[in-house]
Amino acid sequence: MRETSSQKRADLSELKHPALAWAHSARFLTTASQLNQLPPGDLGEIAFVGRSNAGKSTAINALAQRRQLAFASKTPGRTQHINLFALGPREAPDAYLADLPGYGYATVSRTEKVRWQQVMADYLEVRRNLNGVVLLVDSRLGLTPLDERLLDFVAPRINTGEVKLLVVLTKADKLNRREQQAALSLVQTQLGERVTEQADVGMLLFSATKQQGLTDLAETIHGWVHEAPNASVSADEGDTPPAAD
Repeated sequence: MRETSSQKRADLSELKHPALAWAHSARFLTTASQLNQLPPGDLGEIAFVGRSNAGKSTAINALAQRRQLAFASKTPGRTQHINLFALGPREAPDAYLADLPGYGYATVSRTEKVRWQQVMADYLEVRRNLNGVVLLVDSRLGLTPLDERLLDFVAPRINTGEVKLLVVLTKADKLNRREQQAALSLVQTQLGERVTEQADVGMLLFSATKQQGLTDLAETIHGWVHEAPNASVSADEGDTPPAAD
């Protein structure tokens, strides 16, 4: 079968950027509704979190170059599981990508919300494998109160260097250059109120449609896994994060 020009460009891109090739290896591993259903071991995990309409699934699919790797429900807020994807060599993966439920929609019962609050709290607070958190934020909105609430919860681990943070401002193609810079400045100010200068925190503009920020996203999370070993976590109990949908 002859390669198309787009396939050739993708191959060249992977050769030029090993982190992209690594991200493209993502494949579904398992789904879990409780932490004890996640695989044991010491492989690092990268958690993707965000509001249900922030473009989280779209970003994961763009990163993996798979249209439906991460499932985007037609009814936001219905997914209530941690979906885990393996990264790296097929026979010997070197990291996991954890897709956490979106938050911000009131489409499930209060009982289910409370249950998922606790599951997400436990994962973000005590999951020893966690290397970093990728927070997906709509660039047109900036950090919403629910995003800030999640940041307040995970900030202690970020500020001690146990967990890294990358804020990805999605849908950047909807903004002009001036608006993009304003969005970056706003989120930088909001982050400054919650994380210390010593914390490992990054921020980038992202558009799946234009593939803006895609390489930077891949290189960042690749570096988290391969450049810095994850420290063991000993965290105190804290508030619960935003309600999962």
